[in-house]
Amino acid sequence: LTGAGLFLAGIGGEGAAPVIFGALGLVLHSLAFGIDPLSDKGMEGIDSFQNSRVARAVEEAEKHLATMSEAIRHTGERSLVDRVERFQATVREMLRTVEEDPRDLTAARRYLVVYLMGARDATVKFADLYPRSRDASARKDYETLLADLETHFAARTRALMQDDRTDLDVEIEVLRDRLHREGIAPVPVTPKTGETA
Repeated sequence: LTGAGLFLAGIGGEGAAPVIFGALGLVLHSLAFGIDPLSDKGMEGIDSFQNSRVARAVEEAEKHLATMSEAIRHTGERSLVDRVERFQATVREMLRTVEEDPRDLTAARRYLVVYLMGARDATVKFADLYPRSRDASARKDYETLLADLETHFAARTRALMQDDRTDLDVEIEVLRDRLHREGIAPVPVTPKTGETA
């Protein structure tokens, strides 16, 4: 389209100008953007393999959460459904953290695979037992398990976010040191507006 547009723009010119403009536009556009501008260009800093691993892990975690929701609804207890939803909100916070920084997947894998699968299995078994027995002790144990898991998931998510903050602090410190060595003074910032002085 770029080549065709330049060809049409050059029609008013003399001789072979339209053909030259069209050919140049086609060649330069193809070199700059490739034949298909919408295809993945393998941009620096984007690891498609890591991103696909994260996508698979999130998809698998969402399946476990959906199974938990389906199972707990069979108890007919709104308070239990709400309790499971609160736990799921904590898990989804971890999923968002991993999606934002795929490097966190390794640190979160045990939670998203082992612990979440255990929570799913416990929920299915509890939902099968409770409607028949109405065992108060089983319900208490199940709710305690969810509370413990929620606490651990929230703590791990905070640790992942803290690690991200530490990485940022290191990057900032390295950049400041480099600017200092090159003799560039920091620009003061006013605290209220964030504008440079």
